[in-house]
Amino acid sequence: MASGTTAPPPPASLPRIVAASLIGTTIEWYDFFLYGSAAALVFNKVFFPDSDPLVGTLLSFLTYAVGFAARPLGALVFGHYGDRLGRKKLLVLSLVLMGGATFAIGLLPTHATVGSAAPVLLTVLRLVQGFALGGEWGGAVLLVSEHGDARRRGFWASWPQTGAPAGQLLATGVLSLLTAVLSDDAFGAWGWRIPFLLSGVLVAVGLWIRLSVDESPVFKQALERAEARKDGEAEQLPLVSVLRHHWRDVLVAMGARMAENISYYVITAFILVYATISAGVSKQTALNAVLLGSVVHFAVIPAWGALSDRVGRRPVYLFGAAGVGLWAFPFFALVDTGSFGYLVLAVTVGLVLHGAMYAPQAAFFAEMFSTRMRYSGASIGAQFASVAAGAPAPLIATALLSDYDSSTPIALYVIGAAVLTLVAVALSRETRHRDLTEAEGEGKGEGGEPSRAASTAQAPTV
Repeated sequence: MASGTTAPPPPASLPRIVAASLIGTTIEWYDFFLYGSAAALVFNKVFFPDSDPLVGTLLSFLTYAVGFAARPLGALVFGHYGDRLGRKKLLVLSLVLMGGATFAIGLLPTHATVGSAAPVLLTVLRLVQGFALGGEWGGAVLLVSEHGDARRRGFWASWPQTGAPAGQLLATGVLSLLTAVLSDDAFGAWGWRIPFLLSGVLVAVGLWIRLSVDESPVFKQALERAEARKDGEAEQLPLVSVLRHHWRDVLVAMGARMAENISYYVITAFILVYATISAGVSKQTALNAVLLGSVVHFAVIPAWGALSDRVGRRPVYLFGAAGVGLWAFPFFALVDTGSFGYLVLAVTVGLVLHGAMYAPQAAFFAEMFSTRMRYSGASIGAQFASVAAGAPAPLIATALLSDYDSSTPIALYVIGAAVLTLVAVALSRETRHRDLTEAEGEGKGEGGEPSRAASTAQAPTV
C-alpha cells in the first residue's frame, strides 16, 4: 500500500528548489507582464501612432493577446518533452526563450522608423514569449510539487505561484519609477526600453540558480518504472495518455482557470486603461495602486496554499471564485471615485480573492495527473484555458468600455467567468490526499482517478 507521503528531499534542498522555481517564474512573469503594462501605457503610441487613442490601445492589447495564443503550443511541446526528458531541462529552455524575446523587444525599431514592420516584429516576439510561458508554468510548479512532502504540498507549490505577483511587482515597479523620473516625451522616446533590456541581467541570474537544482525524484522513479516495463513496446505519447485517461481533469482545469485568469488581467492590466480614461487618474496613480496590491498578493498566496493543505483545494478555490464574482461591481465603484485610497482597496481586495484560486491551483492541477503525463496534463489544462480567458480579457473589457461607456458589462463579464469556475470546481474531486509517487496505472479507476482503496491508502498521517 502507498504510504501517502512523498519522500521529502534533504532539508537544505527543498528551499533551494523553491527558490529556483520562484526566481524563474518571477522573471518569466516580469517579462510577460511588462509587455501588458507597456501595451496599456506606451505601445499604442510607439507602434500604432496613426490610430485613435482607444483604438490604438485595442490594437496594442491585440498583440498582447497574441502571446496567449502561443501558450497552448508551448504547453504541448514543453509538456511532451518535459514528460519524456524531465522538468529541469525544459525549464532552462523556457527561461532562455522568454528572456531573449523580451530583451529583443527593448531593441525594436518603432513605427516612426520602419513603419508597419515594427508591429509585425513586436507580434513575432510576443509569440515567442507566449510559447515560452506556456511551458514554464507546468514545469515550475511540478518541480516543487514532486520534491515536497504531501502534507505541505499546497504551501510549497504555492511559492512558484508568487512569481506572478513578484513579476507584476517588479515590472510595475520599474515602469512606475521610470514614469516618475522621466517626462512623458522621454519615456515614449526611449525610457520604455529600459525595463525590457533589464531582462537580460535577470535571465543570467535565473539560469545560474535554476541550473543548480536536481531533477524531480518522482519523475526519475516514474521514468525507471517505464523503462523497466517497456519490453520493446513503444510508450504512448503523453498527450494521447492525457486525453485518454484524464480528459475530465483537463476540462476541470480549464474551467477552474476562467475566473482566475480573467479577473487577474482585468484587475492588473485593464485597470491601467479604465482608471486613466474613465476615472481620470494619472498613469502613475494607477501603476502605484497595482504595485501596492501586488505586495499584498505576494504575501497572501502562501497563506492560501497552507490553508488548502488543511481544508482542501476545492473549498479555498471555491471561496476565491465566489469572492471575485461578488467583488466585480464594488471594484469598479471604488475605482470610479478617483480616490487613490479606494483604488488601492479595489485592487488589493481583488488580488487577495484571486490568490485564493491561484495559490491552491499548482498543487490541485499537479495532483490531477499521473507522473508520466503530469507536465502535459497540467500545462494543457492551464494554457488552453488562457486562450479563452486571460488572452482576450483586456481586449474584451476595453471593447465593452468603448461600446457602452460603462463598467456594468465588464463587471457582468467577470461574474460570468466566476460562475463557470464555480461549476467546474464544484464538479471536481478533492485531491489533497493523493500520492504523487503512485506508479502509473496502480490504484487507478476509470478515467485515471484513484480507486477508493488507493485514496484511503494515500491519506497522509499527521
